[in-house]
Amino acid sequence: MIKKSLLFFIIISTTFLIIIVTNILKKDIPTKNIAHTLSTDDTGNNYFFKEPQNPPSSTWIKIYKTSRTLELYGDDKLIGRFKIVLGQNPKGDKNKEGDSKTPEGKYYICTRNDKSKFTLFLGLSYPNIEDAKRGLENGLIDSYTFNKIKKAIENKQQPPWNTSLGGAVGIHGGGDNHNWTAGCIALSDEAIHIIWKYTNYGTSIEILK
Repeated sequence: MIKKSLLFFIIISTTFLIIIVTNILKKDIPTKNIAHTLSTDDTGNNYFFKEPQNPPSSTWIKIYKTSRTLELYGDDKLIGRFKIVLGQNPKGDKNKEGDSKTPEGKYYICTRNDKSKFTLFLGLSYPNIEDAKRGLENGLIDSYTFNKIKKAIENKQQPPWNTSLGGAVGIHGGGDNHNWTAGCIALSDEAIHIIWKYTNYGTSIEILK
């Protein structure tokens, strides 16, 4: 009986030791420099993500509306290209609330919501000062609203989202099959988790035609 108990103890101890060593080795295996293709579309766009060897000191995003692509840069190096979809009325710049257009210009991330119904949501600083100037010239907002937007942008804060120019435009998950948003930039859930990880408040976003 004693020998059986001793043998059982040795087996259990050995198994436990193997598990510990395996977990340690897994932690030491480098997961960086991971490069994988996410997908390729009909136009030949190659969507990919390559994890940097070291966390980038700075990141920024460039979005191309026509080709429906989002590029993620880390320390000025392209580390990912992702498929996106836009608002239901994708052509042209956003001008006002309810036009279902995606804005064009230079913005930054001003909010982050990890409880969004669209998986993750990164709010953009739309309207920016240029958007507000155009809205003022077109009679969509008054000078008081323009100055509120201008002050928020100059202080790197969230501009008012409740004006006739519209707001709450962001980058989020939920799917990239067709242009289904009200003006936001949507990606696959896999892609938005990557973008979320490598961006923060103040990350620069440039949206091009």
